[in-house]
Amino acid sequence: MPLLGGARPPIAALLALLLAVAGTTALVLGDRDRALVDRAVLTSQQHVAEDGALSLRASLDESVTDIERAAAQFDGDRAGAPDALMDQLGKVYGKWRGTAVVDPGSGTLLAARGENIPLATVLGGKSDKAGQPGARNAKDPKAKDPEAGAPAPLGPQLVRLPSGETRMLVVAALRGERPRLLVASGTLNVPGISSGEDRSLLVVDSAGTVLASDGPSVARKAWAKGARKKAAAESAKTPEPGGHPGASGHLMGTGRGDTRMAVGYAAAGRVPGETSPAGGLGLSVVTSVEITEDPSAVRTQAFGLVAAGVLLVLALIVGWVLLTTVQRPLLQLYLESRRLARGELERPVRRFKGREPARVGAALESLRRQLLGERPTRSGRARGGFGTRGSVIVCAVVLLAWAAPLLLLVNRAGGTVAVPQQLVEDQRRRTDTASDRVRKALNEGWADVASVAQVIGADDREASEAADRAVLEKTLREHGRYRAVYVVDGAGKVLAHAGAAAHHPAGKAPHDDSVVQLNTSGKEPLIAAYAAVPGGKGRAVVGEYDPQFLVSMVTRPGLGQVWLIDKGHRIVAADRAHGFRAFTKLPSGHLDDLAVTAAKHPGKTSGTAVLHRGKGTSDLAAAAPFTGGGAVKDLGWQVVSSQPTSWLELPEYRAQRRTMLAGLLGVTAAVACLGWLHIIVIRPLLGLADQAEALAGGDRRTVLFPQHHDETGAVVRNLELIRQQLARPSGRT
Repeated sequence: MPLLGGARPPIAALLALLLAVAGTTALVLGDRDRALVDRAVLTSQQHVAEDGALSLRASLDESVTDIERAAAQFDGDRAGAPDALMDQLGKVYGKWRGTAVVDPGSGTLLAARGENIPLATVLGGKSDKAGQPGARNAKDPKAKDPEAGAPAPLGPQLVRLPSGETRMLVVAALRGERPRLLVASGTLNVPGISSGEDRSLLVVDSAGTVLASDGPSVARKAWAKGARKKAAAESAKTPEPGGHPGASGHLMGTGRGDTRMAVGYAAAGRVPGETSPAGGLGLSVVTSVEITEDPSAVRTQAFGLVAAGVLLVLALIVGWVLLTTVQRPLLQLYLESRRLARGELERPVRRFKGREPARVGAALESLRRQLLGERPTRSGRARGGFGTRGSVIVCAVVLLAWAAPLLLLVNRAGGTVAVPQQLVEDQRRRTDTASDRVRKALNEGWADVASVAQVIGADDREASEAADRAVLEKTLREHGRYRAVYVVDGAGKVLAHAGAAAHHPAGKAPHDDSVVQLNTSGKEPLIAAYAAVPGGKGRAVVGEYDPQFLVSMVTRPGLGQVWLIDKGHRIVAADRAHGFRAFTKLPSGHLDDLAVTAAKHPGKTSGTAVLHRGKGTSDLAAAAPFTGGGAVKDLGWQVVSSQPTSWLELPEYRAQRRTMLAGLLGVTAAVACLGWLHIIVIRPLLGLADQAEALAGGDRRTVLFPQHHDETGAVVRNLELIRQQLARPSGRT
């Protein structure tokens, strides 16, 4: 039979898809243990570790950049004054525990500030009895001491002190006639601003050795050792572009009774092609918190089985309706039209049920009589019964009546879902970390500007405009956080400029050394760091922050919507996923109230978080003001976050999403297959009925062409053969 298309494929596909949807519904709507709450908490711990790793890497990278920039600026007339460089670093950066300038050729310590630095590690030699580095051959700096190893490479490195503490040494080459090294020693601190009594934070190296820790001691526990080994092993993996810049994950640690340890880990690495000195140190952050399991479950198994059974019954009914009202009549019309086209006219055409098949059948009967010699008659259309289009619509309504409640009504979690308190605490903690990250970034930006001010004001003579512009342009190239860097005099006049247009108010004296918000309205926020030029007669260096830099600081996955607000609770920046309009208010009143509450409790952990429940919805909201002082102490800014609980991996929401998935699959199967059937079969069948009635009414001139090579097309071809027979003078073959 030459009928390979037509009604059969969409009907068969519909039945197969409905069977698959029924099976999927029965499988995915199983009972969900409350232990899956641990999954939401575990994912949260992974995000906490990722935030810590990102903060750690950014802090170390900034430290490396500071030293390298200071070394690059220490040239020319100042090349012979190491003490001047030490004084400059001390004025601008207060984070170094020790700094030193060393002659790598002779091993001579030229200048030092702060604690003793293990220079033997830097020079690859041994210290002598006086505590100085072992000397090398002064005549040939490249000659190696037989007792000394190779000199340490430039950049960052980790050093373990005899006391057990870990220091990060940053080595940079100084310019000048003689090769010299600038070395700075800093403490490797645990990232973030709070660990709490219940949370442990560890920083481990590529061997799993604990370099820094905070919170309860867990380093010696068996599960902690396993977590450190896994974090260290995955730190060498190449991260995927677009995600966390380093490997990350979570696992469950052992516990006692109904409590277990939720562990998250993340490597402070870098994605391919990214420049990050600290990303190559192989550091990872491991965080852990004790949680209590809930043995209850969300019961959906019985509902899933009933829903699947109902769909199977509906699939059988729909299949039977489509077979009896569409496919079978089409096959019978094809057989009847083929019989007439072959000249078998003795037997009358059978009667059909259904509007369109009945119309075509009546036209075929009229054509049979005309082929027998009767004259064409216009007896009107045969209406028959219910139309094929109506049958398809009824089938669609029946299937949608099953799928629509699953998609829109059934198993709604609502706003009363039990949310673990740990998730509320993690929201507060992560918002604290984001606030601290922004604060540190702004303070580091001010330190950069202050360093430039030291260079510009280092000479007694008036700095030339060209020389100042060269320094500003170099600073702008090296730091993506600025949109413009410029120098203003005591009257507010711009003397040298690099980057975008300056926004310092004309005729107004520069602000004191600080980070300042220049506007409270407009299309974009204007934030600038001011640093006075020493001995510059009122001059100051100004660095205006790029608004996109602030956006990047508050964009973190798994934290929901995040806003950076000023003292008047106006939005200054927001995460990339949701965007913002500058200086608009927060979208909800409870967020404003939370920000007010957070501002009233200064301290190390000033963040505040709540589980807010509204009409049918709930969200985790947190606010964390800037703490710790620095150049931003007078800004009064806060970071506010809000994450709908429906985004969390809680059992109730998982059951809701899976129920919606079953409904969506049902809607898709019904719309796709029935739409396919309507376009390929039903619409051509309606046209076929009109063509058959026109031919039976005496239209012999219209040539009939099939649209598709299927049942309907076969009937059209047979009608064309009948038309050709009727168009002959004899009227018969």
